[in-house]
Amino acid sequence: MAESVFRLAVPTEKIQELHQRLKLTRLPDELDDAAWDYGAPLADIRRLVERWQNGNDWREHEAQINDELPQFTRDIAVAGHGVLNIHYVHQQSPVPDAIPLLFVHGWPGNFLEVRKILPLFFSVVALSLPGYGFSEAPRMKGFKLDQYAEVGHRLMLALGYNEYVTQGGDFGFQITRRIARNYGGKAWHTNFPIAQAPSMFSSPLAYLSHLLTPYTPFEKAGLERTRWFESTGRGYYAAHATKPQTLGYALADSPVGLLAWIYEKLVAWTDSYPWDDDEGSYCFSRAGPAASLRIYYEVANGDKRYPPPSEAPTIPLGLSYFPKELIVVPRGSYLNIESPHDHGGHFAAHEEPGLLVDDMRKMFGKQGSAFGVVPGKTGYA
Repeated sequence: MAESVFRLAVPTEKIQELHQRLKLTRLPDELDDAAWDYGAPLADIRRLVERWQNGNDWREHEAQINDELPQFTRDIAVAGHGVLNIHYVHQQSPVPDAIPLLFVHGWPGNFLEVRKILPLFFSVVALSLPGYGFSEAPRMKGFKLDQYAEVGHRLMLALGYNEYVTQGGDFGFQITRRIARNYGGKAWHTNFPIAQAPSMFSSPLAYLSHLLTPYTPFEKAGLERTRWFESTGRGYYAAHATKPQTLGYALADSPVGLLAWIYEKLVAWTDSYPWDDDEGSYCFSRAGPAASLRIYYEVANGDKRYPPPSEAPTIPLGLSYFPKELIVVPRGSYLNIESPHDHGGHFAAHEEPGLLVDDMRKMFGKQGSAFGVVPGKTGYA
């Protein structure tokens, strides 16, 4: 499992092919007063297509990524699934006793989400999940949350981090939860604390507490945000979880289809974050966009989105609550360190890196509940 240095270098013919496909773009019509009600607005997509066809210098962005992020690849063996070549970012802190942190992204994120927090905290490892970015994709069915967790854990062991802490949002929350449960992790932090509503039978005390305790304005707004997402924003989930291969043809063949599918989420899932027209691309991922969708199918078919309380990890957990997250559960759903914020959305590491890092510093600092959980490691950048 030797480590190899990785530098992003998309073949010129792939860039040329993208430009050719963009020239042949055929855009749909749109209702005069549609705005965002029907999905990504035509004016936005037309502007982005023009930018990517005529104004974007991919080589410039490629050079910036290579200069900023120390990237590597390594073969990781996964039980029952053979060996996968995994791409990751690994930055070691100059602080001798820095706490090792595994950062795990979700969809439609990728390893670039770590870009803004990398200079701020810890010795950081941020992997491209199998099928995302420049990691090899699974080749067989049944690659579920446990397998993604195994990849993350085995990668940390291969790097010499026998004990470490984790941070994850979106699917990163569920994957780091499995790492905590399956491998006895030291502590974990998330900005996506989803939870199932308590029932009288599963959690009678929590159920009564939520019945009798008035919700705060923050919690009321969060429940409204959750209702909005559940009623108008989960169509993508149904498609990914049922027929990801069918959708994959459209996303692989049409760069504009891929752009619109992801752009809608980037705007709707953030707290008015001012996206730059050059931010983010799935076009050049190693396995193609279809591979990134299959995790939804695996979770929906035989995995547990909400494991029972008996399977809950007992290690320290830190929570960052952002008001424009997709699902905002009432505080107290977890009996852990909770930090609410008055702005921020789903992509916390990208939108609000300072707030996210401050929350982790509080958790792992001298007054935090997770101080010293990794023996001999109490520092951070």
